[in-house]
Amino acid sequence: MHLVFLPCIEILGSASLLRRVLGRCALACLLAAFGCRGSSSEPRGKILNVGNRSEVQDLDPHLVTGIAEFRALGALFEGLVNLDPASLKPIPAVAERWEVSADGLHYRFYLRENARWSNGDPVTAEDFVYAWQRMLSPALGAEYAYLLHCLKNAKDFNEGRLQDFSEVGVKAVSPHLLDVFLENPVPYFLSMQIHFAWFPVHRGTIERFGSMTQRGSPWTRPENHVGNGPFRVTAWKPDEVLAVERNPYYWDAARVRLDGVRFYPISNELTEERLFRSGRLHITYTVPMFRIDAYRREQPNVLQIHPYLQSYFYRFNVTRAPFQDERVRQAFSYAIDRKALAEEVWKAGEQPAYCLTPPNTNGYTCRTRVPYDPERAQQLLAAAGFPEGKGFPHVQLLYNTAETDRIVAEAVQQMWRRTLGVQVELVNQEYKVYLSSMSNLEYDIARSTWLGDVYDPVNFLECFLSTSGNNRTGFASPEFDAYIEQAYKATDAAVRKEALQQAESMLLTHAVIAPVAFMTQKFLMAENVRGYAPNLLGYFAWRDMDIATEFTNP
Repeated sequence: MHLVFLPCIEILGSASLLRRVLGRCALACLLAAFGCRGSSSEPRGKILNVGNRSEVQDLDPHLVTGIAEFRALGALFEGLVNLDPASLKPIPAVAERWEVSADGLHYRFYLRENARWSNGDPVTAEDFVYAWQRMLSPALGAEYAYLLHCLKNAKDFNEGRLQDFSEVGVKAVSPHLLDVFLENPVPYFLSMQIHFAWFPVHRGTIERFGSMTQRGSPWTRPENHVGNGPFRVTAWKPDEVLAVERNPYYWDAARVRLDGVRFYPISNELTEERLFRSGRLHITYTVPMFRIDAYRREQPNVLQIHPYLQSYFYRFNVTRAPFQDERVRQAFSYAIDRKALAEEVWKAGEQPAYCLTPPNTNGYTCRTRVPYDPERAQQLLAAAGFPEGKGFPHVQLLYNTAETDRIVAEAVQQMWRRTLGVQVELVNQEYKVYLSSMSNLEYDIARSTWLGDVYDPVNFLECFLSTSGNNRTGFASPEFDAYIEQAYKATDAAVRKEALQQAESMLLTHAVIAPVAFMTQKFLMAENVRGYAPNLLGYFAWRDMDIATEFTNP
């Protein structure tokens, strides 16, 4: 199907208006990415245009951490098991079926004989063994390696205490038979396979362009990239577009309805919404807060607001003064009026968060709550040596470039100034730089979110393990680690929940983070898009989606 595009000048207006609307986004990049009517870059067929908020860190599934990557890599790779997007129940993917032992420690996966890489090579059990060895190799330094620690002996290998990977619990019995052995029963093990940390990689391609553990290898360039998902890369122009097309070698290619998907890294929410209204985007990443009420009144048919397993919070760098002092961190956390933020700043059903894990996550609700207590916040700051904020050093709040995050940061900045008498400088960085700053602990306070990788509370807490690449706070506690380990090993549900309660209580009482809100997923979607099913994980099954008619968003 041919998409209808309006002339660029009609959509985007004058150059001066563009500069105001786009801010730091270059006009040339935008026009090049979308193309004007009659240009050779105009897409043909059913091409789904998707706003993706930020530039992807990489196309290597073992070296990324964000939501933008989760969305894009789900089109290029596929794990052993997929999820039904509506129910989030495991469904066959590369593995057409599986068996689980009575004790939950042994999984046997039967791989499809027609599963293929995008270059036509067969996908085999050995590809998963190789990928998981790569993910766990200390030299790679994968931030998400801890997700694989549930494999027998995986943690010891990842942390360098075991050298022989053959002792880790994954075995290629034959080209299409994979055995997996776990340290402890993991009820959500199958569901985890949708995460990019578990995706296979093509050994021949990786080693053609470097070693197994080389970071930044050219294998991820479009002309070199090999994946096993329903789509394959055709173009990746940083800060412009990531374009993928239908993969003819995909085992279920007949099911794929779209000819391609284009992911646009548009950080400016006003620009993204403008492009949607003009007909340039089918799906946005988000909706400007001040436009939500208007869409509710005027175009409710394109407004999507759904429950979401995501927490919004601020991280403290506990290795840097003055946030080495627990009392300072507590003061900053107690001074945040979360109810006011939820009611007056966000507009799409977000709820104030007094803990990290969203309520009733697989039956778990944290009993420890962080209060809004201005008086106590003032007392704590004074006890730390800064009465009424006097003598408080210059500190910064880091956030990635996004309008909503700026508005929230400004509101919190005012709360801290009003309650504590301190001035916090706001600093925004592009997404990749922002992630690097957090990983390297080059910040004081940082805006963060966590979207559940699986529907289980441990996933919100395990990222603060002392060995986790996603910790990004400098917090390290053997006691906290022990609680998480206890939760991993517990076979009694009550014992497991109590261990998680203790772990989360430590995070909150020591104010490693300051929870802010429980989010909803909100975006705009054209009426002619088909095959989308809302779910708590924000999972888009691109292979199931379709464009029904001419795209003519008003």
